[in-house]
Amino acid sequence: MLKYLGAAFLTLAAAPAAAETVVVTADHMLDVAAGRIVDKPAVVIVDGRIAAVTTQGAAALPPVATRIDLAGKTILPGLIDMHVHLDSDARISGFKALEYTDSFWQAVGVVNAKAMLAAGFTTVRNVGSRNYDDVGLKQAIDKDYVPGPRVVPATYALGATGGHCDGTEGLPPSFAAVANPAVADSPEGYRKLVRTMRKYGAEVIKICATGGVLSRSDVAGAQQMTYEEMKAVADEAHMLGLRVAAHAHGTAGINDALRAGIDTIEHASLADAESFRLAKEHGAWFSMDIYDDDYILAEGEKNGVYPESLAKERVVGRKQREAFRDAYKAGVKMIFGTDNGGVFPAGQNGLQFAKMVEWGMPPIEAIRAATTNAAEALGRTGDVGAIAVGRYGDIVAVDGDPLADIRLLEHPSVVIKGGARIR
Repeated sequence: MLKYLGAAFLTLAAAPAAAETVVVTADHMLDVAAGRIVDKPAVVIVDGRIAAVTTQGAAALPPVATRIDLAGKTILPGLIDMHVHLDSDARISGFKALEYTDSFWQAVGVVNAKAMLAAGFTTVRNVGSRNYDDVGLKQAIDKDYVPGPRVVPATYALGATGGHCDGTEGLPPSFAAVANPAVADSPEGYRKLVRTMRKYGAEVIKICATGGVLSRSDVAGAQQMTYEEMKAVADEAHMLGLRVAAHAHGTAGINDALRAGIDTIEHASLADAESFRLAKEHGAWFSMDIYDDDYILAEGEKNGVYPESLAKERVVGRKQREAFRDAYKAGVKMIFGTDNGGVFPAGQNGLQFAKMVEWGMPPIEAIRAATTNAAEALGRTGDVGAIAVGRYGDIVAVDGDPLADIRLLEHPSVVIKGGARIR
């Protein structure tokens, strides 16, 4: 990886004068793919993408580049959270959310995006948003109106009438006229919704296959979409070049989602041995937000979480962590997803790393879940997830060895996105 990249430097030499070149140096770099620490790295970034990865002693380092010298620090790829809710605030839950006007949540998204970027998460997958907020936020970030990570938007999460993603829980029938526009009750209905979400900016499709914890009246483990409905979503999305994430706590819903060809299973709380077999057979990924239990049980009541939801969390939280341990042991592919923003405050994404290690995942595998694995699950291995030629110049730095102390990732000391240091 660190051999001299002559072709890349020839490209640098031939680059037009207007090209912006940045060289990032540090004492150490975590080579995530190899699982080892490399000394004295130098990363050359041209117009936001990595043009070369070499050592500080290389004679061909561009002499006039902007230099970001991270002496004493260890660099690694910008982190990826595969399950966030940018336009949500964990401190405003349940009926408390009805106190705020619709556009309030767009402002929340701006603040949350900045917090997640500052925490080292240079790419996030937003799996469910009101009013296409995540698409608008992505556009504002991409055009440099507001700071934030690279956003992969799902727009609305697709759900069944009365299900976890219906969005009108607790409201009387008179509110039916303003019901969630992403609800269906047939395979053909879901096919149309997939097309609609893609039309308005979705880059991934999110479905709610089972009940949830933070919804009040349903059963977390109960299946809410049929196999035929999930298969219709998967087939339509894949035809359109999109991947699908399924919110699924219950065993039956998890297993039907896997049989239907869903790409990532979110939460996977009650996954069993059959789930693990199916995941490996179909090449699916598990995204398990195992930090959440700590925050929900400590702060949920104050934040307005329904008492019924707290009761569900007391049952589901421990089982999810046990399923995480067993899934990893069984060889299921794992990605890093936290439910940040919606379930605990934005920017605290990194707290999950230590929980993953506590429940049996080696530090390097936890980091891969948030870098190389996540990039593969996104279908973005040419863009993000590694410090490698051709990818975006997204880098985080910590003061020490993250393989020895995974908690260093809770507070990165430096964040670089596209070659620009985040202040």
